[in-house]
Amino acid sequence: MNAKLKKIDKPLIGTIHLDGSKSISNRLLIIQALSDQEFAISKLASADDTQLLKKVLREKGEVYDVHHAGTSYRFLTSYLCLQEGHQVLTGSERMKERPIGPLVDALKTLGAEIEYLEKEGYPPLRIGEAKWETKEEVLEIDATISSQFISSLLLIAPKLPNGLRLRLKGELVSRPYLSMTLELMREFGIDYSWEEDIIQIVNQDYAGKDYTVEADWSAASYYFNLVSLVPGSRVVLQGLKETSIQGDSAIVDMMKKLGVDARWEAGNWLLEHSEERTGNYEYNFILQPDLAQSIAVCLAGHGINGLFTGLQTLKVKETDRIKALQQELQKVQVYLSLLPSKFSKKSSDEMYLQEGKASSEAPPIFATYRDHRMAMSFACLSAIMDIEIEKPMVVSKSYPRFYEDLMQLGVKIEL
Repeated sequence: MNAKLKKIDKPLIGTIHLDGSKSISNRLLIIQALSDQEFAISKLASADDTQLLKKVLREKGEVYDVHHAGTSYRFLTSYLCLQEGHQVLTGSERMKERPIGPLVDALKTLGAEIEYLEKEGYPPLRIGEAKWETKEEVLEIDATISSQFISSLLLIAPKLPNGLRLRLKGELVSRPYLSMTLELMREFGIDYSWEEDIIQIVNQDYAGKDYTVEADWSAASYYFNLVSLVPGSRVVLQGLKETSIQGDSAIVDMMKKLGVDARWEAGNWLLEHSEERTGNYEYNFILQPDLAQSIAVCLAGHGINGLFTGLQTLKVKETDRIKALQQELQKVQVYLSLLPSKFSKKSSDEMYLQEGKASSEAPPIFATYRDHRMAMSFACLSAIMDIEIEKPMVVSKSYPRFYEDLMQLGVKIEL
């Protein structure tokens, strides 16, 4: 089944109440499971990943399959080490291609019992009862691969007999997500210190408190795109906070250069189309990797050239997002190319140049690669042309109501 989106022929006017943040919800579920005090979570994300994690944490079994849910897999790898007995943690074929080795190595150093059932360094895993080491030492972990590995360790740190002293090696990627983890832990009574490259958390208990989940800023980015691309648009986004612990709230400043006037008004974010925009666009996505696809598609719609760095973590997401972007943008005469290393400020940096304005004689059919962000990002090109999206319901991974909300604004969609 494909989704057919007709070219938007009038300004988008309306109000959208966004779903709860998947990132916040997943962390809260682990905290709730580790807490000895009961508390309620309001406005939990309806995303498939979150609902699956909630189900796994409530059931007792020997085999847990989290399908495509990468965050859930990484958080559960540490969480299950605290449980009695043996469990198998598995996932989809794509999940079996996503590395888990650095997290497993760190857990085994602490005394966890984990073995690989197929390929070394990758899921699935058999996890047994840990014999936690109580000697005081600093555990090192590579911070250049995934902040989720670090968050996974930090979430269980208060329950370890001797707590955890963690040294981050290398340039930390997706720092806002790590800060989110620590801020949520602080909300639930956990004290920590973070000095230079060492984070320390002593053995302590989570405190219970009812919590309301903020709406998802990653999902908000698609409305910024549409307002940017459709003149006269005016969209109100409900459920977000004026100041957020989500790193993707940076989209407010990022989209000023692309013609979106966003302001906090009457407890909501108001987005209005502006004709003022930059001639070229340069951005380092190391702190907001989940916004890269959204920005790339927005630039394609405007015909604005882009220069990107900080995309390295995109290769190990639901798909290789760099390759997926390159293949799908080419369908509308837009090209994303890796520049020779001589153009980078650091020899280790990869720099990508995007050129071209999206155009097509016939409605392009975009593949989604089992990746929710591919579907939602490319849906925004309906601002300038008729398009089709293959396997469109992949959006349920993070935003099940995506198409219904677009139609509420007047976008014409045939599913």
